Amino acid sequence: MDVLTLATLWLGLALLATLISHWFKIAIALTEIFVGILVQFLIVMFIGGFALGSDEPWIKFLSSTGAILLTFLAGAELDPVVFKLKWKEATAVGLSGFVAPFLGCTAIVYYCLGWSQQASLLTGVALFTTSVAVVYAVMLESGLSRTNYGKTLLAACFINDLGTVLALGFLFSPFTIKTVIFFVVGLIVFVILPLITPRIFNYFGEKPSEMEVKYLLFCLFGMGALASWAGSEAVLPAYIIGMVLAGTVGKNHILIRRLRTMAFGLLTPFYFIRAGSFVSVPALFSGLTTFILLIAAKILTKFVGVYPVTKIYKTPNKEAMYTRLLMSTGLTFGSISALFGLNHHIITRVNIPF
Repeated sequence: MDVLTLATLWLGLALLATLISHWFKIAIALTEIFVGILVQFLIVMFIGGFALGSDEPWIKFLSSTGAILLTFLAGAELDPVVFKLKWKEATAVGLSGFVAPFLGCTAIVYYCLGWSQQASLLTGVALFTTSVAVVYAVMLESGLSRTNYGKTLLAACFINDLGTVLALGFLFSPFTIKTVIFFVVGLIVFVILPLITPRIFNYFGEKPSEMEVKYLLFCLFGMGALASWAGSEAVLPAYIIGMVLAGTVGKNHILIRRLRTMAFGLLTPFYFIRAGSFVSVPALFSGLTTFILLIAAKILTKFVGVYPVTKIYKTPNKEAMYTRLLMSTGLTFGSISALFGLNHHIITRVNIPF
């Protein structure tokens, strides 16, 4: 299938997901994931070997760029004033959101399913993650991204997912000189960017050439490439860059609107639909009991870890329950953990016939 035909198919699916989201009042990110699951299943079942093209290099690039830009936007909309006031709460919720699920899910998998120690630890890491991208997309649609509650929750999600990178490094792959280089260079970049970015924008900004967008993408791709080289993930520096530039980019509502248009109009549909296309429905049904157990374990341990902490900070009951549910999402770093396990032969890929 040529590029334009495949692009038409994917954008048609994005339009379909948008209509479903509008009709049923479901967040667009979740709808796009569901559409990816369903369409990939139908294509493989009725056409056979023809797939959705999820592994095409240009689709992978657009998908990765969507994840990076969406994560950057989540960080850029983190109000520095709110974070200074709520950093203790965000840190407490984020830490409790990965400690309890990690310990609980690892124990449940090890003792109830009889999986190996490494597989159980990897499952614990994969299940304590949340999804900054999904949470941000949901909160943007609901308008909560503009509230103190929403900004605090996004910070908590970042702290939760930061634990994934650290856990994978400490448990399965020791840190190397590349990790040190990435940390040092990243620290320098994160300190310099808030100093030079306002000057660059004031001098070169507000031009038809859209220099601001090119500059930000250059920074995101550069740090993303360095993170990948060091064995980390590109979305991690993207969120930090967004946070350190929140005082500059976050206050430029016109620039934020242009970035959102590019992200949600073109890039994130490839990210979410592609994520859904990797879900094997036959494999899901063949291991339905295990799947239900893992989902129940994640939701239960997230509740045990997150809900009491939110009540300590006097969060109203409705918001406390909503926090627990949103912290139970998982996409980016959960997929990263699964792919890490596959590449390191901790888990295996099994083909389930229709």
